[in-house]
Parts: sequence; C-alpha cells; structure tokens
Amino acid sequence: MRLHAEECLLIVVDMQPSFLGGIVGADEVMKRTKFLVECANLLEVPTLATVQYPERMGGTEESLHAMIQGETLDKMAFSCCGASGLMEAVEKSERGTIVLVGIETHICVTQTALDLLEEGYEVAIVLDAVSSRSEQANKIGTKRLRDAGAQVVHSESVVYEWMESADHPKFRDVLKVVKAYSGS
Repeated sequence: MRLHAEECLLIVVDMQPSFLGGIVGADEVMKRTKFLVECANLLEVPTLATVQYPERMGGTEESLHAMIQGETLDKMAFSCCGASGLMEAVEKSERGTIVLVGIETHICVTQTALDLLEEGYEVAIVLDAVSSRSEQANKIGTKRLRDAGAQVVHSESVVYEWMESADHPKFRDVLKVVKAYSGS
C-alpha cells in the first residue's frame, strides 16, 4: 500500500504532557509527530487529534495542539474510535487510509488501529512517532499491529510518499521542514 496524500487522514493519539513524562523516547516522538503535522498541513492532509480523559489528564501538548488544524476529540475509551464524533469525522473526510501517531503503542494506538482495520480502513503506524512506557511494550504493540495488517512506516517515508515526486509544488516547502526537523 502506497500512502497518497489525497487518500490519507492523520490521527494524533493522546499526546498529553501527563502521559509523555513516562514514555520511552518522548522527545523524539513529539518531534516526529510535529514534523508530520507540519507536513500534513502543507500537503493538505487533514489531521485529527484525541485526548484521553482531559478533565483529569489535561489536553494535547500546547505547541503541538497549536499546529493541529483539525478537531481534537475527547475520549474515555482507549480506542480513538470510541471518541464521540471521531468515526463521523473519519467518514466525512472520505479518506481510506489512516496514519496513526501518538501514545501508547500497545494500548490506544493498537486498539484504534485494530478497530479501523476491522472497519475496512488501511492503517499506517509511524514507528518513529509512537511509543510506550517500555521498549518491550512498544515492540510487542508494533509487532501485533504489523501482524494484524497495519503498515509500519517511518515519518519521512510518509511525507515523501505524500509528495510522490520532487516535482510536487510543495516540495521545496516540505524540504525546509525535513531539514528543520533533522537538524541538517
């Protein structure tokens, strides 16, 4: 499955400071998530976000929240598909491929991906933009998702597949973002 911008929807799962503190590689996950959101904005890929139990756990990390152009939906269910309005927003987007980033791989990301796969969506998990509280939990979650039929991809692979060619009208703009987030 190739990732085409006009067919993709990006969902940012539970990137809340209250959870991020215990996540393996949290800074890198945040960096790669922001990279993808910024590129999605440039390439007109719609983005949604979820927050788990915001009354107690707070909202999306502020600088990331400011970048997300789509809705942020509250949830109590571990699967994002249980968030009121999420499946309606997914259907309304008319996108058949869902790109998932966020935390935690083995809980909310996994349950969301499994539900979306069951509903007939193609799912891509961005390996450098997901994590868990332990490396083992992240690996097990990733393996389970791959075995279930989700693609496991790298954030830059996603962006370059969205553009398809250096002839893309936004290529130079995206290249600036790539360089900014890679430190080059």
